[in-house]
Amino acid sequence: MFNNLTERLESAFKNLKGEARINDLNIANTLKDIRRALIDADVNYKIAKEFTDKVKEKATGSKVINAISPGQLMVKIVQDELTELMGGEEAQFNITGNPAIILIAGLQGSGKTTFSGKLANYLKTKKGKSPLLVAADIYRPAAIDQLMVLGEQIGVDVYSERENKDAVAIAQNAIKEAKSKNKNVIIIDTAGRLAVDEVMMTEVANIKDAVKPQEILFVVDSMTGQDAVNTAKAFNERLDFSGVVLTKLDGDTRGGAALSIKYTVEKPIKFVSSGEKLDTLDVFYPDRMAQRILGMGDITSLVEKAQSQFDEEQAKKLEKKIRKNQFDFQDFLEQLQQIKKMGNLKDLMGMIPGMGKAIKDVDISDDAFKGVEAMISSMTPYERANPDSITPSRRQRIAKGCGKEMADVNAFMKQFDQMRQMMKMMNKMPMGKMPGMRR
Repeated sequence: MFNNLTERLESAFKNLKGEARINDLNIANTLKDIRRALIDADVNYKIAKEFTDKVKEKATGSKVINAISPGQLMVKIVQDELTELMGGEEAQFNITGNPAIILIAGLQGSGKTTFSGKLANYLKTKKGKSPLLVAADIYRPAAIDQLMVLGEQIGVDVYSERENKDAVAIAQNAIKEAKSKNKNVIIIDTAGRLAVDEVMMTEVANIKDAVKPQEILFVVDSMTGQDAVNTAKAFNERLDFSGVVLTKLDGDTRGGAALSIKYTVEKPIKFVSSGEKLDTLDVFYPDRMAQRILGMGDITSLVEKAQSQFDEEQAKKLEKKIRKNQFDFQDFLEQLQQIKKMGNLKDLMGMIPGMGKAIKDVDISDDAFKGVEAMISSMTPYERANPDSITPSRRQRIAKGCGKEMADVNAFMKQFDQMRQMMKMMNKMPMGKMPGMRR
């Protein structure tokens, strides 16, 4: 995500390396490179020019204080301006009302239906809501089928009327259905087109007028860059939507949509989505995205993802086992499963400062743990609980059971033993000196 933009900006900041002060002379090349980087990321020239003008205004004449180099100072100024360009702060999401009505709009192929499922899952699991998905795409039976499948996967009801070709009536009937079943949020997935057309716009506008939604979210494929911004502008003129959703951020995203859309339509980005998994939906934080674009990682989001999977009771039990040198393969398997629930592995690693650039060309599959999981699954319950009991003959049986070579099993056993030895050494340290422990 934004790898090319990140590299270009990092290169631009090198112009100030070794300088004692920011001035008109040494800032010129830096600003030129920043502007080119933004344009290459598919940001409109006018926006890129205005952005660098603001950076220049804040940076020119700034003195280096408290041992901060000009390069570091410029990074901070650019970070602040990127944050402001993308909205400044987290946008509020209005789900008041009984039921709250959320209208989803966008072009065909933008990820609109998948997002509807993700949003329903988010509201159910994170906000304790009881959502109802509404299939209001009267042109594509496949869209209804897709929404049905998504609803089944997350345990959310889907309302549809396959024979009804009146999208407004479907939406109105869905509200009656939601009230009768005590659903407190309605998510209406409307029809998309391959391009903006009058029929589509009129239909969505009519649905809006009929149901009066609390939120109208416009879904944008972030890989389409400036085209997405132009489409958003056309939709906003007719719908006056309340917020934007950026999808497919795990693809080859140049960044133009994320950086330009708030400036162009004056509507905030409220959610970002990546991948097909239904738990890969995040609230959009401009400051955190600015940090990631500048290669600073996003530790706050990483910690929040970890905490969302954190089981306090389980953590206490695990700590006791580690203290007693009883950490076993079953514990290790459970920890792997917790990590997998946090989301895409490469995306998670990219949140660690400095890691984004290091892993940009590395293929990190979400199946990376499958081999290890297969080995542990091939063990008996006794072997999982007693790692020291696994003799060479048992290793041979485990290798055959999981379809791995003996060398693979031996390597894993060695790595696991090294990890246990490290835990043992940590246990010998005083409590106050252990990482993360208080005195």
